[in-house]
Amino acid sequence: MNAIPDIFSYRKHWAQKFGTTPELPVSRTEMDLLGWDSCDVILVTGDAYVDHPSFGMAIIGRLLEAQGFRVGIIAQPDWTTVTDFQRLGRPNLFFGITAGNMDSMVNRYTADRRPRSDDAYTPDAQPGRRPDRSVTVYAQRAREAFKGVPVILGGIEASLRRIAHFDYWSETVRRSVLLDAKADLLLFGNAERAVVALAHRLAQGEIIDQIRDLRGTAFISRGLPEGWTELDLSQTGRTGRVILPPYPNPYAVEPDCSQYAQDVPPPHSVRCDQPTSALPAVTATVRPNRATTVVRLPSFEQVRNDPVLYAHASRVFHLETNPANARALVQAHGEREVWLNPPPIPLTSAELDQVYELPYSRRPHSIYGAARLPAWEMIRHSVNILRGCFGGCTFCSITEHEGRVIQSRSQASILREIADIRDRAPAFTGNISDLGGPSANMWRLACRYPRAAAACRRLSCVYPDICRNLDTDHEPLIQLYRKARGIPGIKRVLIASGVRYDLALRSPAYIRELVTHHVGGYLKIAPEHTEPGPLSKMMKPGIGSFDRFKELFDRYSREAGKEQYLIPYFISAHPGTTDDDMLNLALWLKRHNFRLDQVQAFLPTPLSLATTMYHSERNPLEPVTRNSERVAVVRGQRQRRLQKAFLRYHDPENWPLLRQALKDMGRADLIGNGKRHLIPAFQPPGTGRSAATRPGSVNSTAVKLVRRGKPTLGRRPR
Repeated sequence: MNAIPDIFSYRKHWAQKFGTTPELPVSRTEMDLLGWDSCDVILVTGDAYVDHPSFGMAIIGRLLEAQGFRVGIIAQPDWTTVTDFQRLGRPNLFFGITAGNMDSMVNRYTADRRPRSDDAYTPDAQPGRRPDRSVTVYAQRAREAFKGVPVILGGIEASLRRIAHFDYWSETVRRSVLLDAKADLLLFGNAERAVVALAHRLAQGEIIDQIRDLRGTAFISRGLPEGWTELDLSQTGRTGRVILPPYPNPYAVEPDCSQYAQDVPPPHSVRCDQPTSALPAVTATVRPNRATTVVRLPSFEQVRNDPVLYAHASRVFHLETNPANARALVQAHGEREVWLNPPPIPLTSAELDQVYELPYSRRPHSIYGAARLPAWEMIRHSVNILRGCFGGCTFCSITEHEGRVIQSRSQASILREIADIRDRAPAFTGNISDLGGPSANMWRLACRYPRAAAACRRLSCVYPDICRNLDTDHEPLIQLYRKARGIPGIKRVLIASGVRYDLALRSPAYIRELVTHHVGGYLKIAPEHTEPGPLSKMMKPGIGSFDRFKELFDRYSREAGKEQYLIPYFISAHPGTTDDDMLNLALWLKRHNFRLDQVQAFLPTPLSLATTMYHSERNPLEPVTRNSERVAVVRGQRQRRLQKAFLRYHDPENWPLLRQALKDMGRADLIGNGKRHLIPAFQPPGTGRSAATRPGSVNSTAVKLVRRGKPTLGRRPR
C-alpha cells in the first residue's frame, strides 16, 4: 500500500486560533461565548452529546477541532421541522449525519419488532427521541435547512446500509441509504482518515462532487472513470481472480504461510477467494492493478427480486473487506450507480493514541444537568484499548463497520488514560470498569506474516480453527493488566468486555491472571450455542472450547480463594438452528444448572452474513449457486417464541408451549417430575400465559445467571 499521511500531519485550519473548547457548542449562545460567528462543521447525532471517547460523535468532533475546525453538535434534534437543524446557523463546510452509537432500528425495536421501553443513549433513558432510520430523516432535514450545504453520512447505521440491504423491520430489500438520504458522500467504517482529509479539501475550495478518491467512502457515480477496468461479478458462479503473489489458499483450514516469513514477494498469482473443496468457478480476466479495478455487484433490482443473487452479492462484498487487497465495488440502482471505494486504512497505534488522548471532558454536556445517561454511566470509567475483531461472527456488525484488522493503542497511552480518569473523572472510586473493545483479549494480536495478511481473504482468523499464522501471545496483555492495576490510586481493574475464550485457551497464564485479579465475581463469554449446525452458521467454536475454558476458570478461581461464575450468552432463532438444536441446548443448560433470565433472540441487522442466510436461505460462507446449501430459517413468531422458550425451560410461563412442542417432536419422555425431565407435568396456578403476552423484551442485551442463588446482570459480549 502506498504511504498515506498521518491524520495529525495536516496543516491546521485558520480557525485553530480559537483554541480548544471545554465542550463542543450545542447552541448559538455557546458559540457567542467562544467568539464564533459560524461553525465549519455541524455534526447531527441521534444520541445525547457525551464528550467521551466511547461516543463516535465526540471522537469525530474533537478530531476535527484538533485540525483547527470549529465544530458544533446538534444532538437528538426534533426531526419534524427544520428549526433544530438551523440552531447553529449554516455550516461553512458540511453537515455530518449519524444515528449515533447504535443503529436506530436496533435501538428502537426488539427482535420481535416491538418498541423498546427505554433508550440508554437518551437523558433519563427516555424512549422516542430519535426517528426510525435516523440517518435518512436527519439528512433530509439538514438539506431542507440549508440548501447547497454538503451532507455527509457516517456511523454504524450508514455503514450497514451503504449498498442494497435486507431490512428486517419491513421484510424488504432496501436500496442504498445514499439514495434515500440524498446525501453527497457516505463515510463507512472508522472514518477518521476520510473525515480529516475531506474537511481539509473542502476548506481548500474543492467541490464535494469532485472528491471521489477517498478510501472508506461511498457516493453516487457517473459512469466508469477513465483508466478503470470493470470486473463483472453480477452473476452466481463468478468469483474473480485476484492478482497477488502466490500465497497459500486462505480458505484452507490450515494454510501454511511460514515460507513467507522473510516477506519476499513471489512473482506470480494464485486464487485467494475460493475454498479448496469448491467446484470450479468461472474466472474473469482482470487487470493486474487492483487500484483501478472495480467489481460490479448484482444490481439493486436483481438482489431485490432474487434471494440467490442477494446471497452471492453478500459473499462478494465480504470478500472485499481486507483493506490491503479490497477492490472498489459498484452496484447499479436503476439508472444510477452506488460506488464504494476500498475500506479505510487502519490507524497506526500512534494515531489511535492521539485520537483517544484528545481533550475530552469525559462527561455529558452540561445542558443535561442531573439527568441520567445509562450508556455513559456504564462506560464512564472504562478504557478502549483496541478496535476491530477478526472473529468474523456472522451475526455481528463489527465486520461490516470496524473490520477484521485489530487496531491497538500503545500501553503507555492506555496507562495515561487510566491516570487521567483517576485525576479528573467525577465520582471515581478507584475502579476501572473495563479495559477492552469488541473482544477483551485481541489487543496486539495479528498475523505473524504481514505479506500473507495483506493477501488473505478469509472471513475469520479463528474459524473453523485458529489460524496457525495468528500470533496468539497474551503476554503483552498480561503485562498491561499488571501495570494498570499498579497505578497509584487504582484499586481494581475489571474486564467487562467479552473474552474470546478459544483464544484465551492458547494462554493459560492469561486466564490465571484474568481470573485472579480482573473478574468482579462474574465473567461474560459467548458460546452462543452447543450444537454444530447453528455454530457452523455463526462461525463460532464448538462447545468443547467452552468446557475447557470453564475448567481453567473454576480451577484458578479456587486457587485464588474466590467464588466466581461464568455468564454464558446464547442466541435463539439464528439461521441454521432447528427446534432439535434448541432442545439439545436446553438439556445442556439443565445438566450444567444454568438458568438464563433475559435472552438474545437473533435480530437480522443489515449487511451481516447471518442476515443474508435469514433472507436468502442460502449459505454465503461458500460459493453461491442455484444449487447451494439451503439454510434452515426461523421466521414465524410462534417458532421464535418456542426457541426462546427452550432457553428459559425453567420458566413456568413457557411450560405449556414446551409441553406441546415436546409432544410434537416425539419427546414426551422429557415431561415429568424427575431430575431427568426438562419440564414438569404439572402447571402452577396463575402461570402459563402465552409467551407472546409475557412482559419483557425478547432481545435484551442483558442476561442473568442464577446458580446457587447468585444472580447478576451484564452487557452482552461481542
